[in-house]
Amino acid sequence: MVLTGADSWTLKDGTQHPTGFWAEEVVVPYQALKAAGHQVAVATPGGVVPTADAGSLTAEFSGGGARTMQEAVDAMAELRTPLVLADVAVGDYDAVLYPGGHGPMEDLAVDADSGRLLTAALASGKPLAVVCHGPAALLAARREDGTSAFAGYRVAAFTNAEEIQAGLGDRAKWLLQDRLEADGVVVEVAEPWTSHVVVDRNLITGQNPMSSARLAEELVKRLG
Repeated sequence: MVLTGADSWTLKDGTQHPTGFWAEEVVVPYQALKAAGHQVAVATPGGVVPTADAGSLTAEFSGGGARTMQEAVDAMAELRTPLVLADVAVGDYDAVLYPGGHGPMEDLAVDADSGRLLTAALASGKPLAVVCHGPAALLAARREDGTSAFAGYRVAAFTNAEEIQAGLGDRAKWLLQDRLEADGVVVEVAEPWTSHVVVDRNLITGQNPMSSARLAEELVKRLG
């Protein structure tokens, strides 16, 4: 599980928007994988301890149980001792998972180590699951000729409409859907804030936090 190491997102006016990883997108797949008997390792750029977006811990965004979501994050010992992303090799794992939050827009979108890992994971045929703003990391995955390793793939990702409705669309330096489409990635858009998962070959993607459970279900199914 590759998490952002960023705790803020730089907006187009230069201000810093506090962020990190979105708790539901980490907790739900983590619990599903553990329940299925799998081990989970966490990696971040530089091995920094990741920060949960405070908004994802509120009652509004955690099914009415903010305390439960905070406790679930606190219970993940792996978050306190993450691996250094640059040291991670796809061959050592059965699958790769990228949760979202706005953090990946800040660091993983331009992280060459992450880009190499994603490219290798895609080529390996192993399950690669990415959700919400996690697909920002796909922007750093380039072929030798500079084109996107994901060009031509169908994906779900946080949409322009959702970013606008969430109140940050007009303040963002760029919108995820736009950048993915500019790279030749085919973004399949569903209604805002509905569960939407797209599977294309070994790539499993989800549109938003509400897609976390279905994404986790598909990932567990693929792992057997």
